[in-house]
Amino acid sequence: MANKNCIISLQGVNKTFGNNTVVDDFNLDITKGEFVTFLGPSGCGKTTTLRMIAGFETPTSGQILLNGEDITKIPPHKRPINTVFQRYALFPYLDVYDNVAFGLKLKKIPYEVTNKKGETVTKYRHYTRAEIDEKVMRALRVIDLEDLENRDISTLSGGQQQRVAIARAIVNEPEILLLDEPLGALDLKMRKEMQLELKEMHKKIGITFIYVTHDQEEALTMSDTIVVMSNGVIQQIGTPIDIYNEPVNAFVANFIGESNIYNATMVGKLKVKFLNHVFDCVDDFTLNEKVEVVVRPEDVEMTKITGEADESRLKGKIVTQIFKGIHYEYVLMVGKSEVVAQSTKNYAVDSMVYVDVEPENIQIMKKDTTANIYPEAYIDKYNKLIISDAEFDVDVTQLLKGSHVDDELYLIGPDGKKYDLDDADVIATIGLGDVEIVDGFDNGNVNATVVDTIYKGDHYSVLVRTKEEEDFIIDTVDTWNEGDLVSVKVEASKISLSLKGDISKYEVE
Repeated sequence: MANKNCIISLQGVNKTFGNNTVVDDFNLDITKGEFVTFLGPSGCGKTTTLRMIAGFETPTSGQILLNGEDITKIPPHKRPINTVFQRYALFPYLDVYDNVAFGLKLKKIPYEVTNKKGETVTKYRHYTRAEIDEKVMRALRVIDLEDLENRDISTLSGGQQQRVAIARAIVNEPEILLLDEPLGALDLKMRKEMQLELKEMHKKIGITFIYVTHDQEEALTMSDTIVVMSNGVIQQIGTPIDIYNEPVNAFVANFIGESNIYNATMVGKLKVKFLNHVFDCVDDFTLNEKVEVVVRPEDVEMTKITGEADESRLKGKIVTQIFKGIHYEYVLMVGKSEVVAQSTKNYAVDSMVYVDVEPENIQIMKKDTTANIYPEAYIDKYNKLIISDAEFDVDVTQLLKGSHVDDELYLIGPDGKKYDLDDADVIATIGLGDVEIVDGFDNGNVNATVVDTIYKGDHYSVLVRTKEEEDFIIDTVDTWNEGDLVSVKVEASKISLSLKGDISKYEVE
């Protein structure tokens, strides 16, 4: 193995269940003593990956190496790996000491003896009572529960039970400890405390931790390395600082912390245009290249406008203000786009402010050109999709599996709950081949102008732009010229929707 400090390596690991691929070409090397977190939404494949490392699932293809040895098909009990689950599975009829000691009492350890023929042979024995006591008390000291060894499990708090589960896992001295959302059952205050305790515990023990969570704060607080996953695919691997400050795509940026994400265009050397304004930047991309821009709320600078406004500067109107304790969080309307900002200054709602962003705080990413993605779309009161000023028919039932729309245009869930989707924020995705260009204005959903055409061998990739600066990238066999005035049409069945946030906030009582 190239890296002698690599304790576990996943090489081309895939896992499928029937026709469903849940982990796709997973490649990762983990260093001894590292705290690695698999982070992603529910269903992204992170727990399945953890279970394959533990041995509870077998990869469909690929290899898992432990210290250079292939353990892909080795059963869980033969791996020097222990797992702590979200449900701690402690024995309620045993006290703290006996819960921690349970595995040690069953375990057999090898020892060598010389037989009558003078040959050295290996035999197995159980730990002695003294050996068990020494190991249990050492584990309890690590988790700071050595004074509670005789307590019943039922008398412990959730955090204490979680620590007992960890002690039971580490008492067997595994090389790797797997933790599958172990803080999920705790309340918010306890969870925050346990994040710090787990990090400190990792330093004390010195073994490799592999942690699974969907909670970005947990990942940022505890990890040496974060592996961000989506749909079974690794999106980015890096330190918490790298993942937060340098996301490689919109998914990572949106999942790690709050983000303002905009479609943008490179309009010059180190110049990028978004929010209908040209900003200086530090990332160099090709002239006229379509990109995506990420600006963190804390990096949006606001200055209250007094007197006559400078028309050359970007302006916004504050529409909401929320006090967060150490700062205020604002939502600004810049034209028809929302900008989330944070500041320690108190600005009144309806105030007009200048909006600035320093060049180094503008993160530019290559645009995903496999589809047109509109992260600032919304649904209106007629269940129409609104992208910029354009209105599209759309199937809103895809936002909730098993739902239907009643005569009053409410979305009705499979459990009978009613939802009003008026002004619901969504992400709309339209395939490059699912957009139709129609010659002339007013013949489709929205009018646009052809701004770029690239021949791809068997088709053209055409970029059209609306007057609201919204872009559609279209794969077509037809020839179009720059400057052509056209209309854009999309069938409802070709538009994929995903809801931003939880649908419960749109529930009608």
